[in-house]
Amino acid sequence: MAAESNTHLLVETLAANRDAFLDRWVRVVGDDLQGRLSSAELGRELGELYDSILAAVTEGGLDGRTEQFGEARSLLIELSRSRARQGFTPTETARSVFALKEVLEPALATDEQGARTYLQFARLLDDLALLTTEAYIRTREEIISSQAEQLLELSTPVVKLWDGVVGVPLVGTLDSARTQVVMEKLLQTLVDSDSTHAIIDITGVPTVDTQVAQHLLKTVVAARMMGAQCIISGIRPQIAQTIVALGIEFGDIPTNSSLADALRQALTEIARDAEDDVKGLL
Repeated sequence: MAAESNTHLLVETLAANRDAFLDRWVRVVGDDLQGRLSSAELGRELGELYDSILAAVTEGGLDGRTEQFGEARSLLIELSRSRARQGFTPTETARSVFALKEVLEPALATDEQGARTYLQFARLLDDLALLTTEAYIRTREEIISSQAEQLLELSTPVVKLWDGVVGVPLVGTLDSARTQVVMEKLLQTLVDSDSTHAIIDITGVPTVDTQVAQHLLKTVVAARMMGAQCIISGIRPQIAQTIVALGIEFGDIPTNSSLADALRQALTEIARDAEDDVKGLL
């Protein structure tokens, strides 16, 4: 009975003072966010959240895990995702919920029953604030992952150097994930440009070890399966010494010290192949 009485008191207080509480809540959160969101936007977000919490408490009491709080949880998740995308911190996001406790305390904690009601509602808001933190972290992880993929795409360009010749200038470390991106972009470019030669330039790769060599070989094999001849350029003296010291074998894959030499070789092979084709027709 005491719990029902407390819930009844809370519902009456929230309903009777809805506009005043919401106005105060918007002002407190607005001060925390230092004006980075407009009062109108905050009023819309927090107004929807206030009404959903009031409806949930009216129907299901103060247990935030019940289905009655489904709408409130959805609104909090969306609010957290929005805050994460806008660059707010997890603390600022959770404070949007905690601030409601500051608004309600003077109105509820005036006697013993009001104090008990306030503490019960405060625990509910704590649980809801934790939900915002979890949603915020998941969203930030998604954003970081998406940005990493975009950076990976930008760091592995495949460019057309000449008719029939494409180039892959690699800069930085070549790992499994990046190798997969290089393969996919190279193979697609070979098809789109109808190229017969691919130059993989490793001038910007700081060091070549056994693992990097394996990734390069995988890329070459994939291109060859598409009918393209591959040349590796950018073999600097230090890289050449490392390759020899490690006993790395590139087999019959041609290598050059510079991209210019590799392009010259590719164009010579294209001209020779064209000449052979003409002779074959005569």
